[in-house]
Amino acid sequence: MQYLPVLILLAVGLAIGGGMIGLSSLLGPKIKNVIKDAPFECGVPPLGDTKHRFSVRFYLVAILFLLFDVEAIFFFPFALIYREYLSINSFILLEMGFFVGILLVGYFYILKKGALEWE
Repeated sequence: MQYLPVLILLAVGLAIGGGMIGLSSLLGPKIKNVIKDAPFECGVPPLGDTKHRFSVRFYLVAILFLLFDVEAIFFFPFALIYREYLSINSFILLEMGFFVGILLVGYFYILKKGALEWE
């Protein structure tokens, strides 16, 4: 019974979304045209093959960015708790130093491997 408002909100959201999709397919124009069906990319006509391969380094840098970005989120709870618990400040500081040490080892490892180098 306590989840009834959530279910009502979910039902209303699905009804509105489904209604908009249904109405647009019923009331929308259905005139097929070669120009309308052509892909449009920022005003530049598409030329050549669109199936070119990206370098693996692009994905590697993106994954490393996500990895270090998500790990940086752990600094926020540390900053909040550090002042509250004065009795165990040295333990918290030691743990955070260990965490930063692990991050630095990983960072220097990827620098040594050349994962952030663009050739």
